[in-house]
Amino acid sequence: MTFKKFLKTSCITLLALISMPSFVFAYSDYVIPGGENIGIELHADGVLVVGLYKVNDEYPGKDAGLKVGDTIISINGDNISTISEMVSKINAANTDETIEIGYKRNDETLNTTLKIYKDENNVYKTGLYVKDSITGIGTLTYIDPNTKLFGALGHEILEKTTGRILEIKDGKIYDSEVTGIQKSENGEPGEKNAKYYSNRIQGDVFENTEHGIFGNYTQELPETELYKVAEPNEVKTGKAMIRTVLNGTEIKEYEINITRINQKGTTKNISFEITDQELLNTTGGIIQGMSGSPILQDEYLVGAVTHVVVDTPTRGYGIFITNMLEEAEN
Repeated sequence: MTFKKFLKTSCITLLALISMPSFVFAYSDYVIPGGENIGIELHADGVLVVGLYKVNDEYPGKDAGLKVGDTIISINGDNISTISEMVSKINAANTDETIEIGYKRNDETLNTTLKIYKDENNVYKTGLYVKDSITGIGTLTYIDPNTKLFGALGHEILEKTTGRILEIKDGKIYDSEVTGIQKSENGEPGEKNAKYYSNRIQGDVFENTEHGIFGNYTQELPETELYKVAEPNEVKTGKAMIRTVLNGTEIKEYEINITRINQKGTTKNISFEITDQELLNTTGGIIQGMSGSPILQDEYLVGAVTHVVVDTPTRGYGIFITNMLEEAEN
């Protein structure tokens, strides 16, 4: 599974100093551009209900008032945050009747009684399909060399079944390598095929937002050229480059043409088309797994690739890098 929010064409909490009327951010003027393929693992803040199934001709979850998208946070009054903890609490209850469920729906905390069943193998059946983590791949956008904060993807990670942003407890990013490419075609974006190494951790994720995933980079900083952070008014139409991996771990730069700048809003700020023939021959355009690829212009890091125009995969959108940097510090 890859983390991309690919859409057809259309689609902050700021730190204020009491002594100053303006808003201040502490991100560096120069940052390390990414481009590396990364493996991603996110742990949900609770156990997410992703489906309901029938047990003995009944739907226990539905009868209890549970819905897809609810997050279970307690069993019989004991807090839980993983499926293994949920199973342990149910087994400890040692009943084939009911258990008490605490759960969150949107911003509301609720409680209900769930009927459970024990099958012939003494395994409890709850009638709930649940999930507590998501894994996939994406592209690292930047590392701030002073704070060691990183940003990736440039958009949120959604839970596939519910289509909702995944509220996370924590997560990791890992070393990854691209093993193959499925090319994009009109109406059908392609994707990177890749593997990642869960024993080679690059950083800890603490946030999943509409501007990307963010966290603390825990490895030694790459020895590479720093790029100046471009303010939105410094981004211009015309030639630019994106950095990404299409084979193994080799980061290469490919030419694009920025066609329009959108100063309004905090996403889809940059419209562009791919002009690099090597990239077009290899991918057919923008592909899944390319989200987060840094956009460079002159000596500036200006943004990150976020979306593809599905009907015309040679065209896409990007987010201003300042929107990602500001989000990382909220």
